[in-house]
Amino acid sequence: MLSRFLRDGAELVPLEPWQAEEFADHIEGIREHLAPWVGLAWVVIDVDSAREYLQRYADSQAVDGARIYGIRQDGQLVGGAVFRVFDVRSGNCELGVWLAPSAQGRGLVTLAAQHMIDWAFDVRGMARVEWRTAVGNDASAAVAKRLGMTLEGVLRKEYPINEERQDGELWTLVSGDRRPWLSAA
Repeated sequence: MLSRFLRDGAELVPLEPWQAEEFADHIEGIREHLAPWVGLAWVVIDVDSAREYLQRYADSQAVDGARIYGIRQDGQLVGGAVFRVFDVRSGNCELGVWLAPSAQGRGLVTLAAQHMIDWAFDVRGMARVEWRTAVGNDASAAVAKRLGMTLEGVLRKEYPINEERQDGELWTLVSGDRRPWLSAA
């Protein structure tokens, strides 16, 4: 199981169903911030839906599929990262993230994504990591750029957010691509 120190009291840790109350409170506290970009804001609306959401990821991880992690700062849940898709057979996965406004500007999402990408490629042997973001989510696109990802295109009306179809950008890294954080070391 992936668990990593990020920096200055911040860590990337698994999220599990028994943490549903904390997860629901976290989402409630940042719902307005997430709502334009992240479907999670419309799915996790109370403790029961939080437990269901986390249980789906626990069940998937148990069969080597999708998995979810929290980003904690000094023990407090401030965001998360998810392999929304993790298909070992095809070698493809999709990484997604979210972060509370109070935790922005510290590089936590970039660090968490770097660790997850390294784990996917170097430990699990994945061939492709995808990053999808709504067109207009400039903060998310900026992270993809910092990660050295390539914009492969725009998927029109790719997914619904609050019953409205969103165009999505598809960014990728493939096995063998340069990972800027590895070159800097």
